[in-house]
Amino acid sequence: MMQRFSENPLLTPSDIVPTVPGLVCECLLNPGAFAYGGRVGLLLRVAERPTPEDGWVSTPVLDPACAGGMRILRVRKDDADLVEGDPRVFHYKGRPYLTTLSHLRLAWSDDGVHFTVEDKPLLLGEGAYETFGIEDCRVEFSEGLYWLTYTAVSASGVAVGMISTADWKSFTRHGLIFPPHNKDCALFPEKIAGAYWALHRPSGMGIGGNYIWLARSPDRLHWGGHTCLAATRPGHWDSERVGGGAAPIRTERGWLAIYHGSDENVRYCLGLLLLDLNDPRRVLARSERPILEPEADYERRGFLGDVVFTNGHLVRGDDLTMYYGASDTVICAARTSVSHLLSTLP
Repeated sequence: MMQRFSENPLLTPSDIVPTVPGLVCECLLNPGAFAYGGRVGLLLRVAERPTPEDGWVSTPVLDPACAGGMRILRVRKDDADLVEGDPRVFHYKGRPYLTTLSHLRLAWSDDGVHFTVEDKPLLLGEGAYETFGIEDCRVEFSEGLYWLTYTAVSASGVAVGMISTADWKSFTRHGLIFPPHNKDCALFPEKIAGAYWALHRPSGMGIGGNYIWLARSPDRLHWGGHTCLAATRPGHWDSERVGGGAAPIRTERGWLAIYHGSDENVRYCLGLLLLDLNDPRRVLARSERPILEPEADYERRGFLGDVVFTNGHLVRGDDLTMYYGASDTVICAARTSVSHLLSTLP
């Protein structure tokens, strides 16, 4: 249903200059996409780790007092205070740490295909609720500002933060807008019935699950009216978890939202939701089959194989260009038309 760019992957970890010496880019993930100054911008999630050393466990730690805003914590593997387990997390002296640290970095293109990545991070984690980094940013433009919603990670949990900018040089931080555990927040591009709306994804523990929810707000800061919009579907491609992508697209038939879903084999695909224009709590249609699934080699092999995941697209008339992360390692793109996507829905 979507045509992959022949140039894929567009960006790989080798395109990233490390934030500080001693770090390497482990993977590139899930860019937000936007247009600015006649160019296409991607707001990349860059996950870095120290160069591996035999006998040591190490991770980047945010530290504003250090060059580049971070330092490297190194712990000997025989240290009695070290507890290893999940390859993404370890505990030291009773405190959890991630084995990688994510930040947001800009890439620019004149043609939407060939990108140049800035050498330095645009945004690092700040404050108590971003100590483990910031991830997977969506970008939505409205009322003269770009609104960035992203995943904020710390020992206190996984939450949603928001930042705004007019020029990609100065930024206003608005703090957390959804508390833990929550992620995959995408703002609608305009008010509906006098309110702002957002997709988000709280996670259930035991009862419930990883479902897409909807909320509304008078000011983008205070959210209520929460509605469970889409749950997982046993026996389908989205049986294990679902989450929103980029800002829903206004069409004559309704709000078209691209979302991700995974099955019990952790295979991530992309599908569609169609929501009522005047009341987005009403789901009008949903994909029975994915619109994009991991089939290319770069989507099937990597840090986490069998993954396509998007939170960024650009719409020009009927044409849609979707930027997506593949295998949690590289950045790719695919194109289609909005009308064709709508035609796949009942």
